[in-house]
Amino acid sequence: MEPIVEAVQLCKTFQLGEVAIEVLKDINLTIRQGEFVSIMGPSGSGKSTLLYLLGGLDKPTSGSIKIRGRELSVMRDREESVMRRRDLGFIFQFYNLIPNLNVEENIMLPILLDGRSLKLEKGKLERILEEVGLADRRYHTPRELSGGQQQRVAIARALVNEPDLILADEPIGNLDSRTGTEIMKLLQRINREHRKTILQVTHSQEAAGYGDRIIQVRDGKVWEGHDEASA
Repeated sequence: MEPIVEAVQLCKTFQLGEVAIEVLKDINLTIRQGEFVSIMGPSGSGKSTLLYLLGGLDKPTSGSIKIRGRELSVMRDREESVMRRRDLGFIFQFYNLIPNLNVEENIMLPILLDGRSLKLEKGKLERILEEVGLADRRYHTPRELSGGQQQRVAIARALVNEPDLILADEPIGNLDSRTGTEIMKLLQRINREHRKTILQVTHSQEAAGYGDRIIQVRDGKVWEGHDEASA
């Protein structure tokens, strides 16, 4: 399968006063279309920083990142913003939903921000609501939903623009074990049935087992494992 993400000699250094903290050091990795890859590592290892760099949410100190062969560093801010909105989907530990918008409105927000007609996308909305099991919660606001339901809204929002790549930062980190299992099974189904590439950061070995392979981040470097999905 062709590469969807390529990182070459990727470095990230944070400056705290006169002290330079090297978080990522000469990272080289490739994620291919259709893979479900988990990034693991201890707290402070740089795994979330790596995810944000690959998703264009932060910029590296040096090195190259390509999404579908397009180099992020040469994109203008507007071009990069459009790329993130259309080609990438993001899922966060704390959902990042708009509290005053209902389920439908939160899911359709990327469509609205892209300047497209919400009416023309209604069919897509119906399919996604069914996919994530929220057809009967469409007019509820986040405060009326459980944590698992809120994460399903976030997953639906990540899917609405039909992105090539979904980036998930601790997607079950704020959920109980039963709900977390349900969310991981949903992500696995999205990966297998729709061939969506998923790259997740997780502390959970069980969550990582739903994917195809594991990338360990230690001391700012990557160590690859090739654990087959066990769930």
